[in-house]
Amino acid sequence: MTRYDVELGPKRLELLHEVVPTASTVGLLLNPTNPNTEMQLSAVHEASRTLGITIRVLKVSSDDDMEAAIASLGRLGVDALAIANDPYFNSRSQQLASLTLQYRIPTIYQYRKFTESGGLMSYGASNLDSHRQLGIYVARILSGTKPADLPVEQSTKLDFFINLKTARQLGLAVPQMLLVLADEVIE
Repeated sequence: MTRYDVELGPKRLELLHEVVPTASTVGLLLNPTNPNTEMQLSAVHEASRTLGITIRVLKVSSDDDMEAAIASLGRLGVDALAIANDPYFNSRSQQLASLTLQYRIPTIYQYRKFTESGGLMSYGASNLDSHRQLGIYVARILSGTKPADLPVEQSTKLDFFINLKTARQLGLAVPQMLLVLADEVIE
């Protein structure tokens, strides 16, 4: 079982640009210990050139680094923030949402939990769909299918969530088109 990951970085940057069109510099929070870091960085840099945006990379791999990195965004002239997908960041969705709201940085991440915790937006592979597909796989194995006989499958359902309350707190007007495209708008 696999799911979209690195491929969605450019789309997240595009969605963030739709909500904060005046952003000329966007921060990218990366974990340098993640083996996908270079691929994620490359994909986002390519998209940033197309959008005419400068990317400032912030490398975070510990709790001590996280708050310092978020606090430095204003000093670095960063107008918005994209968070690269990483298990370390996944386990700190609430902390990231709280910090980005505290420092008033419009931010996009991959999972709904971030948006539910007060983050502005999330766009990524659907956990619900992935878990459903995993359940089907488990049922097939329990019914006697050999795991080696099962094909690799990819979850193709993507979720897009917007926290409208956070957008209002940040003084942002979310385009109607994005509100219509969102799977859920948190008020």
